[in-house]
Amino acid sequence: MARVCDLTGKKAIVGNKVSFSNHKTKRRFNPNLQLKKFYIPEDDMWITLKVSTSAIKTINRKGISAVLKQAVEKGHLR
Repeated sequence: MARVCDLTGKKAIVGNKVSFSNHKTKRRFNPNLQLKKFYIPEDDMWITLKVSTSAIKTINRKGISAVLKQAVEKGHLR
């Protein structure tokens, strides 16, 4: 399974790990993803999504229906 947020499309980025001696090696910065169930009252159904914690905060502010609509428009969700 890919480490990609279903709603925002956030995924891992690559950067450098820098030691005390300033030696640089490649590392990955993974998003903070959580498997979460959401209830959609319009469809009277539950859905399970792999979402980032920032997406959970957005859902709390705007509501699941509005966020799902934006994700479909942006192409992150079908």
